[in-house]
Amino acid sequence: MAEHMPTGPAETGAEMDYAEHERTYNLFLTITKYSSLVVIALLIAMAFGFFTSAGFFSSTILFVLICALGGWLMR
Repeated sequence: MAEHMPTGPAETGAEMDYAEHERTYNLFLTITKYSSLVVIALLIAMAFGFFTSAGFFSSTILFVLICALGGWLMR
């Protein structure tokens, strides 16, 4: 006899690939973590550039430094 293995939706008993779910979720968390870092660094650099007399290039350098330091700390 052939094995009866449901191939429909998970609600009806189909097998799930839990390893792939874990990899996808970990990728989502990594992208979210680094995207948050970039947004926070951008906001800090914009505030530094707009509300001080530092200027565009100083705020760009600050943005790069915050991203580099944050990336190094979060790895």
